[in-house]
Amino acid sequence: MRDGLKSREASAPAAAPDRAIPRDAANPEASSGIESFDAVVVGGGPAGATAAAELARSGHAVLLLDRMGRIKPCGGAVPPRLMADFAVPESLLVARIAGARIVAPSARSVDMPVGEGFVGMVDRETFDEWLRDRAARCGAERRAGSFLRLEPAPEGGSLVWYRPKDGTAERCLRARVVVGADGARSAVARQCLPGASVPCVYAYHEIVRSPAPGTSAYDGTRCDVHYDGSLSPDFYAWIFPHGETASIGTGSMQKGFGMRAAIGELRRKAGLEGVETLRREGAPIPLRPLRRWDDGRGVVLAGDAAGVVAPASGEGIYYAMLGGRLAADAAHGFLLSGDARTLRRARRRFMRLHGGVFWILGIMQHYWYRDDGRRERFVSICRDRDVQQLTWDAYMNKELVKARPLAHARIFFKNLAHLTGLARA
Repeated sequence: MRDGLKSREASAPAAAPDRAIPRDAANPEASSGIESFDAVVVGGGPAGATAAAELARSGHAVLLLDRMGRIKPCGGAVPPRLMADFAVPESLLVARIAGARIVAPSARSVDMPVGEGFVGMVDRETFDEWLRDRAARCGAERRAGSFLRLEPAPEGGSLVWYRPKDGTAERCLRARVVVGADGARSAVARQCLPGASVPCVYAYHEIVRSPAPGTSAYDGTRCDVHYDGSLSPDFYAWIFPHGETASIGTGSMQKGFGMRAAIGELRRKAGLEGVETLRREGAPIPLRPLRRWDDGRGVVLAGDAAGVVAPASGEGIYYAMLGGRLAADAAHGFLLSGDARTLRRARRRFMRLHGGVFWILGIMQHYWYRDDGRRERFVSICRDRDVQQLTWDAYMNKELVKARPLAHARIFFKNLAHLTGLARA
């Protein structure tokens, strides 16, 4: 594994009773009917489901608490690195993408072929459920309900209060460690890390029925990315194929920006205004990792709750799953040692692996997405073969490519020319 963590995705659940507290262990809460778990994972998206699976494989008693029924707005792109690192079968892919088309405000476009291989696309409704089901197969217990609050447990750990989805009275669980993977506006983070907040892009998309081939400019093997202030004043808009359906979306940090109107305009431009709309979804997407992911006592964050969505691109599935794995590894260390300082390892390891990429992407977004003049120049840069090659290499492999120093040097001077206005857009 290039991230230094041993992959256990293909292995059977391990039996390690010496690492877990039996649920019937003698304690005062057991007599009062409070269930006890080693770990409670709040949130069943890619981060939470991955964390629950990893902890269950390590022999811990795990409960995965998820609201269920909610589908996050997401383009659904997954790189080959994700499929390899997390043993995701190709049967979950609904489309294979051979390239991207980058569209400038002037409607000029640049095609960026992937080359060898492809980018996979998943439908989050099916993909997330498969991950939750895998966690259950690894030994985690699934439960549908809404997280309410945490309280210190008298004998150590936390009391986790939640309301079951069936509407019955709120219930309480005891957990030695809690993994908060409950999204960008994480209730776990708000309670346990006061002041923990990051800027967010609010994303909105419409899932539509894919048109018949040849009936529009739509290409079922290509992702279209629009850098146009009328479609997004500070982010981008997209059309991503999902096989029988497609995601047409946009994002913005600007309050009051008319996202539905922007998507209506994008659909008109793409010849998709007449296709059937199946559902509409919206959600905040964080754009910077939190400065701290743990409370120093027994709570660690993962996924959107920790802010691990890549700036500029908004890519989050791979980073969420890696964050879930790192949070689970840190929680495992805490359960074995009782030393809450081990929970810090999750963020440290993530930033060591991907902090540099996030920093560069943050600078890109801050500069190039500021106005349409800069967006035109940004799209012009994307014509460059070196830029295309290194972009796809970094995306597919999830690491900065260091093997081509001359290409990096050429890109540096080309970017400098665009930044200073010496290059023609």
